[in-house]
Amino acid sequence: MERLTTVLFVALVLFICRTSGLSCEIGCGETFPECSCSSTCTSLGTCCTDYKEYCVDILPYSGSILGGTDFMLLEASFNKTSHIVCRFNSNTDTVGYVDESGRGHCISPLLFETGWVPFQVSSDNGTTFSRDGSWLSVHTGKLDAKFKAILVNSTKWQYYGTPDVGGVLEMTWNTSLVRAERVNIELWGYRETGKAYTDTWQSEWAYLYSLVRNHTNNGSFSFLPKPAENGFSSWELGSVRVSPSCYKDGMWNVQAAWTEDHALAWHLEENFRQNSTIWALDKCLAWDKLENQLPNFLDDIIDCPCTLAQARADTGRFHTDYGCDIEKGSVCTYHPGSVHCVRAIQASLTYAAGQQCCYDSTGAQVLTSDSIGGSTPDRAHDWGSPPFKKPPRVPGQSHWVYDVLSFYYCCLWSDNCNYYFKHRPSSDCRRYRAPKSAVVFGDPHFITFNGVNYSFNGKGEYTLVSSEKKHLTIQGRTEPVNGTFIKATKLTSVAMREADSDVIEVRLVAGHKGLEVLQNQKTLPFTEQSWMDLHGVFVFSPTSTNVTVMFSSGAGVEVRLREGTMTTTVLLPEEFRNSTVGLLGRMNNDPKDDLALSNGQLVRNHSNPEELFSFGASWAVFNKSALFTYDSEYLLEQYRSGPRHDLSFLPVFSVPENPDDPLANQASEICSGEGSQFCRYDILVGRSASMGNATRASFQSHISLAQDLKQVVSCGWLRPPDNGKKEGTTYLQGAKVQFSCDDGYTLKGSAERVCLGSGLWSGAETSCVIPSNIAGIVAGSVIGALALIAIIVTVVLYTKKQKRKTKRSVEAAKTEF
Repeated sequence: MERLTTVLFVALVLFICRTSGLSCEIGCGETFPECSCSSTCTSLGTCCTDYKEYCVDILPYSGSILGGTDFMLLEASFNKTSHIVCRFNSNTDTVGYVDESGRGHCISPLLFETGWVPFQVSSDNGTTFSRDGSWLSVHTGKLDAKFKAILVNSTKWQYYGTPDVGGVLEMTWNTSLVRAERVNIELWGYRETGKAYTDTWQSEWAYLYSLVRNHTNNGSFSFLPKPAENGFSSWELGSVRVSPSCYKDGMWNVQAAWTEDHALAWHLEENFRQNSTIWALDKCLAWDKLENQLPNFLDDIIDCPCTLAQARADTGRFHTDYGCDIEKGSVCTYHPGSVHCVRAIQASLTYAAGQQCCYDSTGAQVLTSDSIGGSTPDRAHDWGSPPFKKPPRVPGQSHWVYDVLSFYYCCLWSDNCNYYFKHRPSSDCRRYRAPKSAVVFGDPHFITFNGVNYSFNGKGEYTLVSSEKKHLTIQGRTEPVNGTFIKATKLTSVAMREADSDVIEVRLVAGHKGLEVLQNQKTLPFTEQSWMDLHGVFVFSPTSTNVTVMFSSGAGVEVRLREGTMTTTVLLPEEFRNSTVGLLGRMNNDPKDDLALSNGQLVRNHSNPEELFSFGASWAVFNKSALFTYDSEYLLEQYRSGPRHDLSFLPVFSVPENPDDPLANQASEICSGEGSQFCRYDILVGRSASMGNATRASFQSHISLAQDLKQVVSCGWLRPPDNGKKEGTTYLQGAKVQFSCDDGYTLKGSAERVCLGSGLWSGAETSCVIPSNIAGIVAGSVIGALALIAIIVTVVLYTKKQKRKTKRSVEAAKTEF
C-alpha cells in the first residue's frame, strides 16, 4: 500500500510538472526560467521536481566494453508491470527489469567503443524513451579484476598445446556478477574481415560454442580442452562468457561475466598440438606477407622518449602501460628485461597506430634490435581511438588482431622474432623533443615555460595559458586564503578546453581535502575507474589528490593537492612554441618577453610587485569566455556576477620581517635554498607552516621535473658486426659501445665508439674480417707459378726428345729392312 501511494504521488507530481511545461522528461540538460534540468541544479537547489526521475543516476556507472553488467537506475520510479528497455547510443537495445523493491535495472550491451555512452530508458517496452543517463564503457585491460571472470594461470590458457603445456584449465568469477543459480559458459570469438583501410573493413564478435550448460553458479569451472570442431578453431582470439542458463545459447546483451580477451591456443586445431612450432611459423609467414602489402605506419607515430625519466614526466603524451608498470612490480610478460613501459596516449592521425616504449632498470630504452623485450610500435593502438567501432580503432581487439596474435605466432609459439621485429622495430628517440613545463603553486607563485618566477596574489579568474594556434585555453580561479582575514590568495580551480573538446574543470572540494573533476559542469566520479575517455580529452585520477588531463595536441595538465593547495603543472610539446600567452608566459626560450600584459606591453621590472600585480590583473578572463562552473551562491555572487579581477582585494606584496613573529623560526627551518622566498611568503603571510612546506615541496618537484625533461642527445642504434658482438645497449651522449670479433676473425675499424654531443658516433664503422698475409700469398703464388712453368717446360722437352728418339729408331729399322 505504501509503495502504491508513493507511485501515485510521483505520478501526480510528474503530471503537474508536464502540464506546466517544467518537466525534465526528454529535457535533461535544459534550463527553464522557473527551474533547471542541468547537472548544477542539485547544488543550487533549482532542480525541476522530476529531475531525478528523468535524469537518472546509476550504480555501478561503469563496466566492461564486452557488456553484461547489471546496473540500477537510482531514484527513478517503476511499477511491477513496467517493461524496461534500455537503448544505448540510440541504436542498441537491451532488456531490463524491475526488482523486488521496485527499482529499475539495465544490462549494458556489447560495445565497440570506450568512454561515456548515452542511454535512454523506456518503461513501456520500447514505445517511448523518456529517461536519460550515461554509461562508462571500459577497456577490458583497464577493468578491475573484481568485475571480470578470471583465467587461472592465463599463460597456460594461451600456451596450451605448445610443448609441455596441457592438462586441465580453470576459471573463476564473482557469483554476484551473474544473478542466476545455474549458468552457461560460452566461448565467443572476435575477428576483423574485409580489406584493410577500406570501407569493407569490419569488426565482428560471434558466439562459437558452449563449454558447459546448466552449470551450478559456484564461481568456478574447470575442464580438459579439446581441439574445436566445425571449423571454429579458425577463430584465434576471443573471450569466455558466463551467463544465466535461462537464456538460449549465444543470446546477445544479457547479464554476464566475461574473461579478458585472449589468444585461444587451448581450442586450436589438432595440427597445432602435433607441432605448434611449424603451425605458428606458417602463421608468422602469412602475417609477414600481409604486412608487406599494408601501408607503412611507422612514420605516422611519435618517437619514444629517450629515458625512463622523460617517459614518466611527459604525462601529456605518454601514460603507463598497464602490462608493464614499475609501480606494480614490473610484471612485464611481453617485455622481458624491461621494468616499465609507456604508451603514446593519442593514436596516430592517419592510421590510428600506437607507440609503446619500454625501459630497463638503468632507465635506458630497450630496443628490439637488442632484446625481445624491446619497445614495439602498434598498427592498432591498444586503447583504440575515436570514432572507434571499426578496425583498426576497436579498443583492445584491433590491437590483438594486428599486433599481439602475430607476436604469439612469431615469438612465443615459435622462435622467429626476426619476422615480427622487421615490421615492429623499436623507434629510437632521435626525433623526440621533450615538452616544456610551467607551474602554479602555493599562494600562488608562478614559474613560466621559460623559467621566469614571480608571485601574483590577485583574487579572480585569469588566463593561465592561451594558444590561438592550437585552440587551447587554460584558466585559473584564485580565492583568499582562509577567508578574508589574510591578504593572500591561492588557486582553487583550473578550467580548460582545447578546440571543441569537453570542458574539464579541476577544483578543490569543500574543506580543501580533495579534488573534484567536472566535465561540462557535471561532476565525474572516479570511485570505480581511474581513467576516462572523453570527447577530445582523457582524464586520469588514481586518487582524490591527483588528476592529469591530456588533450589531443599532447598538452598535459597535472593537478596535485598538497596541504590544501593546488599545484598545477602545464606541459606543452614543441608545436606550441611561439604561440602561448597568459600568466605562464610565452613558450619561446626567451625569458625577456615572458611577462607581457594582455595588451602586449612588457613588464619592465620583474622585481616590482605592484607592476607584477598589474600584469596579472590584465589577464582576467572575460565573462563570455569563462570556462568555470558556478554551482553555488558564493561562486555566483563572487565570480559570475562580480568582477573577474577583484579591484577591492589588495594583497600583501612583500614578506614582513618580524623576529617576534611566532612563525619566524619555522620559516627559517623550513625555507632554505632556491625558491625560499615563496616558502617564506606562504608561512609568514599565508600564516601556515604546512602551506609553506607544501610550497617548498612543489618548487623542488618542478625543478626535478624540468631536469627529467631536459633534452638529451641520442646517436642512434649501433649494429653489431657480422661474425662479432657488441657490449653496450645505451646510445645516449657519453655512452660507450665496445666491439669484438669471433675466433678466426680480425676487427677492422673502431673497437670502441662513444656517442658525442653532436649526435654522431666517434671512430669508424666496425667490421670483422678473415685475417690475410698478402706477401706470403704473393710469394707462394709466384713460386707456384714458376714451379708449374718449370714442370711444363720439362714435360715439353722430354716429349720432344722422345719423339726424336722414336723417329731415329723407325728410320734405322727401315734401312735394315
